[in-house]
Amino acid sequence: MAKKEKVVVTGGAGFIGSHIVDALVERGFDVHVIDNLVGGKKERVHKAATLHKVDIRNSDSINPIIDGAKYVFHMAALPRVIYSIKHPIETNEVNIGGTVNVLRASQEGGVERVVYSASSSAYGDQKTFPLREDMPVNPKSPYGLQKYVGEQYCKVWSEVTGLPTVSLRYFNVYGPRLDPDGDYALVIGKFLKQKKAGKPFTITGDGEQTRDFIHVRDVVRANILASESTNVGNGEVINIGAGSDVSINKVAELIGGPVEYIEPRLEPRHTRADNRLARKLLGWEPLVSLEEGISELKHIFKLS
Repeated sequence: MAKKEKVVVTGGAGFIGSHIVDALVERGFDVHVIDNLVGGKKERVHKAATLHKVDIRNSDSINPIIDGAKYVFHMAALPRVIYSIKHPIETNEVNIGGTVNVLRASQEGGVERVVYSASSSAYGDQKTFPLREDMPVNPKSPYGLQKYVGEQYCKVWSEVTGLPTVSLRYFNVYGPRLDPDGDYALVIGKFLKQKKAGKPFTITGDGEQTRDFIHVRDVVRANILASESTNVGNGEVINIGAGSDVSINKVAELIGGPVEYIEPRLEPRHTRADNRLARKLLGWEPLVSLEEGISELKHIFKLS
């Protein structure tokens, strides 16, 4: 029996990371998860995967785990805009310092490709839509800046060391296992929790701000394709979004319930991805509609 090929998922106990772990296990890989379980949950990790409770800031811990892996999917981060504003040093150490550690370990460990989870928050406020990868970035938070610096590190690492990398700029990812708790919860999860509690949906500002919502299963497919595609590996940056924008008011309408408007907050007014590059380089396209995705979540939350 042939030995299984080893792959590593940093942040593999998280929302998106755990779905990627599931897909890799199903494809027959020997999957190793690096997660300090600050944001991740042990119970999310597939039983067939090996969980290493370590922090990406600790090179000595992650180097032997990454050594000899075919692919590394670098998902680990301290996410969310507001948290990064309140905790800029900590988020910088994880989101930039941790990424450098992963890249160096991958280079020294003979990894064939690193797939980096980037963020559309790098775009910040823009006047032209849809958002294209060749636009100048305009991050409005430490988090957006840190994720952008991670992309640049990937590109430089490919150019300087020859380590193949590719960065996927996620837009607003939702789906099963999203975290509905805390101040930094994504709006769909927050609304589902409020509906379950019989409370009105709290909407910041006028609710006409729009987001490009992309289902986690579509994000997983993009990661698998990015690891295998012969068209990428030189630090390319690729949008992973639905290519359509939906207002927060519309999301509330799809979930169904009363709304309450509160003070606006620091955030881009609109986001919408131009996903033509993902279609061209990866042969990827979004398959799950927002209506279908929300219907599935309402069922999971026992709201329908």
